[in-house]
Amino acid sequence: MNAINSITNFEIFSIGKFSLTIGMVFTVVLLIVITRLLLWVIEKIIFRNRKFRKYEEGSLHSLFQIIKYIVWIFTILIVLETIGLKLDILLAGSAALLVGIGLGLQNTFNDFISGLILLFEGSIRVGDILQVDDEVVKIKRIGMRTSEAINRNDIVTILPNSLITTNKVINWSHQSKKTRFKIDVGVSYGSDVKLVMDILKQSALEHPEITDKESIAVLFLDFGTSSLDFRLLFFSHNIFRIEKVKSEIRIIINRKFIENNITIPFPQMDLHLKSNNTDTITK
Repeated sequence: MNAINSITNFEIFSIGKFSLTIGMVFTVVLLIVITRLLLWVIEKIIFRNRKFRKYEEGSLHSLFQIIKYIVWIFTILIVLETIGLKLDILLAGSAALLVGIGLGLQNTFNDFISGLILLFEGSIRVGDILQVDDEVVKIKRIGMRTSEAINRNDIVTILPNSLITTNKVINWSHQSKKTRFKIDVGVSYGSDVKLVMDILKQSALEHPEITDKESIAVLFLDFGTSSLDFRLLFFSHNIFRIEKVKSEIRIIINRKFIENNITIPFPQMDLHLKSNNTDTITK
C-alpha cells in the first residue's frame, strides 16, 4: 500500500505551489476514458433505442451534440479541480486576458454562440438541405464553431455558424418532403400546342424520381419573341440532386420533340438594308 501511495504521490514537476503528480495524471486519464465511454453509451442509447426512432435523425444529432458538450464541460471542470487549479482564482486572474482575447476573437465567439443557437433552436439539423450564397449544400455535421456540409459536386464545405444564423438561408427541408420544380422550354411558332403540352407531361411521367404524378402541370406561358413558351411543373423528393433529374427530363423532352418533328427555335434577327441613292447613272 505504501508503495502504491509513493508512486501516486511522485512529483513529475512543480511550479511554485503547484505540483503535478503521477496520481493526478492517472486520474485525468481515467476521467477522459470514462467520459468517452459514457458518451459512447449515450450515443448508442439515442440512435438505437426504439423510443427515439420517432424523432428525426437531425434532431437526434443535435441532442447528442448538446449532451456531449455538457458532459465535456463537467469533465474539464473536474479535471481542473483534480490538478489543484481553483476556478475562482483562475477566472479572477485571467479576467483582463479574457477581455483582450474577446476583443480580438469577436468573430470566433460569434460562431460559438451561433453554434449553440443552431443546436438548441433546431432550425437547422443534420441532413437538412440549405441554399447558402446561391449554393445548395447538405448539412453533415453541426459543430460549436463551424458546420460541415457537402455540395452537389460532393465537395466538403466548412461553413462558419454565424454565416447560417445571420444571413438569408433557404432550408429546403423545412417544407414537405416533396418540392415542386419547373422546366421552361420554347418551341417554334406553328407547333401543335396541345401536342407540345402532352409531350412535356409524358416526359415528366417517364422519370422515376417524379412523385405525385397527378399534380404534374404544363402551362402555356406566353408568345415569346422567337418561340411559344411553356413551363413544366412537377414534384420530386430528390431535392439535393434535382439538377440531374431536370437534365434527364430535358433529354426525354428533346427526344420526344425530335420524334414528333417539333423544333426548339433559336433567336433570329432580320436585317433590312435601305439605300438612299435614288439617282440612276446612265451612260
